[in-house]
Amino acid sequence: MEFDDDRVDVGGVDDRRGGGGIGLGRGGVAIGGGAGVVGLVIYLLVAVLGGNSGDGSGLPQLGAGSANSTGKQESRQELSDRCNTEGALDEYTDCRLIKVYDIADETWDDEFGKRGLEYRPATLVFFNDAVSTGCGQASAQVGPFYCPAGEEIYLDLDFLDQLQREYGAEGEFAQAYIVAHEYGHHLQTVLGTEQQVRKAQQADPEQENEYSVAMELQADCYAGVWSTLADQRSSGIDLTKDNVAEAQRAAEAVGDDRIQKKATGRVDQDSWTHGSAEQRRQWFTTGYSSGDIDQCDPFRTMGL
Repeated sequence: MEFDDDRVDVGGVDDRRGGGGIGLGRGGVAIGGGAGVVGLVIYLLVAVLGGNSGDGSGLPQLGAGSANSTGKQESRQELSDRCNTEGALDEYTDCRLIKVYDIADETWDDEFGKRGLEYRPATLVFFNDAVSTGCGQASAQVGPFYCPAGEEIYLDLDFLDQLQREYGAEGEFAQAYIVAHEYGHHLQTVLGTEQQVRKAQQADPEQENEYSVAMELQADCYAGVWSTLADQRSSGIDLTKDNVAEAQRAAEAVGDDRIQKKATGRVDQDSWTHGSAEQRRQWFTTGYSSGDIDQCDPFRTMGL
């Protein structure tokens, strides 16, 4: 994965890491204390990864506290200076993910403009330890999630290393897929899909999980669309077949069946909330192949 324009804009970033400014290298990020609890990570993958696009009730709740309670936080100017040094996108994971976020914002702004649709950007939040959100208090062990109440994407970088090492989601574009998927949940908020789904779930609780799965698969599809649109931009990304395969493997790695099999040795389709490995790969690929958000409609059989 190559970036056509290496300038990193940190204007949309809210860095709440207590020890911000730690350089994270190409090989991944350092695992922090409790983030390495495999059983908890498995639970959180099932419950959250790919974006908890609900009201936050599924997030582990904490008492009062702040991720900023220890350490010196890196200022926005310091973050910008570091991320715009030569080689920063290869050396620093956070800088690379900010660049992906920048391109996602620019790409969707352009695409919505072409379609005559209202657009507004999400905010990218880095955190560790704990974070207070519009969806409630969350632990760093939650991993990546999107909060529609604040229209914010939350990333704990430690979790990405866990995802790579233990679930096979390896590669820089696998990380980009996660950011793009979370941004897909933001599109659902902007387009009104998230609100429609919540009403439908309340009206038909027996189909709550099916609606949740469709939300996740649509976000996977939007991530695929973004991959193609960003690849076509003059100031976007330059993808290879290997990059696309990284994203497809990452989508498969977080399928409910893969996670359940690894966690319990069995698969219970009735409890799925994110979709199978095959479904997640399929919908990402549908988005990538078409480059068209109109093709991202897993709700078509549900009457939404």
